[in-house]
Amino acid sequence: MSDHDYAVETIYGLSTPSIQALIAAGRASQPALLKVGIFVCPGYMPMDINGAQSVFTIAGAEIYFIWKRRELVEGYIGWPTMPTMTFDECPDDLDVLVTGMVPPEVIEDPEVIRFFARAGQKAKYVIGTCYGSLMLGTAGLLKGRRATSNSNVVPMLPDVGAVAVGGSDVVIDDTIYTSGPATGSFDASLLVLKALRGEELAALVELAIEYDPRPPFRTGSPQLAGPEMTAISQSMTAPLNRQYHEAAKRGYARYQQMIQD
Repeated sequence: MSDHDYAVETIYGLSTPSIQALIAAGRASQPALLKVGIFVCPGYMPMDINGAQSVFTIAGAEIYFIWKRRELVEGYIGWPTMPTMTFDECPDDLDVLVTGMVPPEVIEDPEVIRFFARAGQKAKYVIGTCYGSLMLGTAGLLKGRRATSNSNVVPMLPDVGAVAVGGSDVVIDDTIYTSGPATGSFDASLLVLKALRGEELAALVELAIEYDPRPPFRTGSPQLAGPEMTAISQSMTAPLNRQYHEAAKRGYARYQQMIQD
């Protein structure tokens, strides 16, 4: 076998029949394959999409990693990811569209905003985790809707048309599911899976991945961490959060201009 042939077999899992059998078994049990589009880009946060990828893969879905081009991007940080679909190739009948934290530059990118405005309106369900809520907001998907994010972003949400909700793991407004970081991707994805396929399958997937978070230090929110630690954390991210806030406002203004043109 040539190096090229081995690389192709490795990339597509052809050299691992055990995994192929697992995929086939999961898909055979479903009435139709779910189509799940996960947005990736240079600097995206893998933590915020891992839950969606895990939950929907176990449920037998087809997973598409979507970006402008089919070229390698690096998730933050040292997490090479190959997009499998471009914006133009994205089907109009996505069951789920997912985004997590992406850089401020991407949030205000007109091409990205147009993609989310189109794909987000057509998808059955949309998930925004952490700063991903801002991405949904700049594309007009949160206008008049209740939404949440991490504690730094929640105060910014009204500037992209949302009704901000703090202190909640997942906020559901019709077909839009928003969540905080870390476990939020798992929580929102399990709830969307329940809406699509019922609680029995969603509960089975939760068991299959043995999702039972038990944080060792119990400092995962400002309320738990207390004011001193929270102040330290906020001071570390303050410059970046200012960039996010300004980028989100500019991006939302661009969206509003787009719909007027």
